[in-house]
Amino acid sequence: MGRKFFGTDGIRGRTNAGVMTAATAMKVGQAAGTYFLRGSHRHRVVIGKDTRLSGYMLENAMTAGFTSVGMDVVLLGPMPTPAVALLTREMRADVGVMISASHNPFEDNGIKLFGPDGFKLSDEDETAIEAMLEQELPLAASAEVGRARRIEDARGRYIHAVKGSLPHNVRLDGLRIVVDCANGAAYHVAPSALWELGAEVIAIGVEPNGKNINAGVGSTHLDAIKAKVREVRADIGIALDGDADRLIVVDEKGQTVDGDQIMALIGTRLADAGALRGGGVVATVMSNLGLERYLNSRGLDLVRTAVGDRHVLEKMREGGFNVGGEQSGHMILTDHGTTGDGTVAALQVLAALVASGKPASETLHLFDPVPQLLKNVRFAGGKPLDNEDVQKVIADAEAQLAGRGRLVIRPSGTEPVIRVMAEGDDAAEVETVVDRICSAVRKAAG
Repeated sequence: MGRKFFGTDGIRGRTNAGVMTAATAMKVGQAAGTYFLRGSHRHRVVIGKDTRLSGYMLENAMTAGFTSVGMDVVLLGPMPTPAVALLTREMRADVGVMISASHNPFEDNGIKLFGPDGFKLSDEDETAIEAMLEQELPLAASAEVGRARRIEDARGRYIHAVKGSLPHNVRLDGLRIVVDCANGAAYHVAPSALWELGAEVIAIGVEPNGKNINAGVGSTHLDAIKAKVREVRADIGIALDGDADRLIVVDEKGQTVDGDQIMALIGTRLADAGALRGGGVVATVMSNLGLERYLNSRGLDLVRTAVGDRHVLEKMREGGFNVGGEQSGHMILTDHGTTGDGTVAALQVLAALVASGKPASETLHLFDPVPQLLKNVRFAGGKPLDNEDVQKVIADAEAQLAGRGRLVIRPSGTEPVIRVMAEGDDAAEVETVVDRICSAVRKAAG
């Protein structure tokens, strides 16, 4: 709490406004570089980015920061977030950087940091680096300034790793697949990986110009891929986000298959094969009650965490789980990587489709979601959730839904908004409960 730079997923904001400037990026390079200068070996950082116009500026600024404290820089160019995590480990780097604002519009950008193990930094690491951003840091001696080089085979390395997540006997021959890369970081690698595995690939969102990332395409804007799937009569559609750590699927009828259905599919397939660890799946409080009931019917648990893939991964590591994710499409499969990977998750879905021999609409819809409603209430200040009347309305709602539904109420971590979500078997009752709580919150905030 109270941190100026790091938020729930690294540093993020509007480019050249607030914290997301070249000056900040250089300082982050110096601070993170200094923090990871451990030992007498020649130190190295791996830097990837998505396709935003501001990526050039921030990449150069971070390179200046890292080299100024004596760290060598390896530039990957536009690459998915999971590729940066992978290559940080493979290249024995001391730190990895992904310059991306994920599914946000092109005007925003962000900085995600990975440790030498390929995992996102802990809160403690981020807090330590944040403190260093306010300090004058020692620079390297003239003869010890770092070097920078760009490697040309990063895409090939990542494609090879992605394909390696499937058994060698699994091919995608005969499948017509639409893949939407959101004009983002996976615009080369995802279509290539699918084609090399034998699929007929129709790619959209693969013409980045610096300003069109996530613009009407990708996992948060599904109209384009739904239309294309129907137009070309594809077997399935694969939609990624700007940095390709999210996946949303569209079946052959143009219906959405969200992260909950994907987790159900992958989790139960692994369970049937005796390869699911932890006894279930890890998801956030926002995942549908239908997922929980489905997993329970298969003798599996759904372990819930706070919202955010960081919390999901922490719980997975703590409990030894190998499948986790979010309804929004973050899929974390620790058998194959250290962070969310939309392309790897897509291949697991495609393998299930091949094995079933059935249409995607039958293979991928494993349960009916219960009615779920989310509304946001904006407030000017204070803490509306501490109000006694609000707390009473919430308690009454929880009692009303007990055994038949769920209630999740939380303040946003990025704006003055209270998020009110309820779900249950009766859609009308869910709407009534949400509206009653929202009304109480507005009154308390007014």
